[in-house]
Amino acid sequence: MNPLHEPGRLSVGLDIGGTKIAAGVVDARGNVVERVPALPSPATDQAATLRTICALVDELRARHSGITAIGVGAAGLVHWPEGRIRTAPNNSYRDMPLKELLENATGLPAVVDNDANAACWAEYRKGNSASYMAFITVGTGVGGGIVLDDRLFRGRSGIGMEVGHMLVDPRGSARCGCGITGCLEPLASGTALGRYGREAAAADPGGMLAGLAGDPARVTGEDVSAAARAGDPVALAQFGQLGHWLGIGIATLVNLFDVELVVIGGGVAAVGAPLFTPSARASRASSPRPPAASCRTSPRPGSARRPGGSVPRSWRSTTRRRKRRRPSGGRRTNFSPMAKPNSIDIG
Repeated sequence: MNPLHEPGRLSVGLDIGGTKIAAGVVDARGNVVERVPALPSPATDQAATLRTICALVDELRARHSGITAIGVGAAGLVHWPEGRIRTAPNNSYRDMPLKELLENATGLPAVVDNDANAACWAEYRKGNSASYMAFITVGTGVGGGIVLDDRLFRGRSGIGMEVGHMLVDPRGSARCGCGITGCLEPLASGTALGRYGREAAAADPGGMLAGLAGDPARVTGEDVSAAARAGDPVALAQFGQLGHWLGIGIATLVNLFDVELVVIGGGVAAVGAPLFTPSARASRASSPRPPAASCRTSPRPGSARRPGGSVPRSWRSTTRRRKRRRPSGGRRTNFSPMAKPNSIDIG
């Protein structure tokens, strides 16, 4: 029996993002047994990143004797199924064979996938779900995963659905970490929110944003979120700008794939309505069938979470809901069902 599926066995789940590494232990059903506080991700040092990951695994194995496998959701272009990170715009990874490195270092079988793919499949299996759904993560960067006909869609080599690198403003000035101008990521991410906030604070040095940061040049996305929760109109305007671009990206996915459910997760999504409202407005204006009905700002019981991550938000499209079916386990071209324990709440 696959050790990931064996009843009573545990797995380590790791979420390797652009700024932090979160970890936890889950059982074979994907239920979280333990979460540990997230650690900063050594974004400029690949070797240090691996040491941090292995230290987290060793710490959890010391407390849980039943751990038999590791599941990783990593930001960047991840080749499936070999688990090799081709590149990550917000990290130093360049052709990093993370699956092989982890297995050699720990002696445990490992599964490494794109973090948004893992998040999407976890949400499908443990939270808000539909046979045709998209999951968008808004954090340091922007990522996404998609389920079509109850199967996780990966593309030919596993690097499909790079939502953050969807071109939405090719004549603009925002340059992405990938080197291209006009991607969604530099317009709708936490990094973009911080940039918007610094520009706004520089224009209003006596305002709340500058006051929270102590200096307009030090404003972060977290400062903008805090000010927006307090009702600051300048901060809300920055979320309006970010939500505009995110809504265009969502509408494009709906137009291309006719999904019936869109779920938004990631740290920036935790702010709720300040992001959700302008995103929904922009998606309605950009799609003949926008996902605007039945907007929910909190998950139903059992909704998927990352270890140390945020609660996803979701809304359904106005297209007719199809009856949900569980994956059959068979393979189809370009569709790759992910084993349930690989979701292990790392998404």
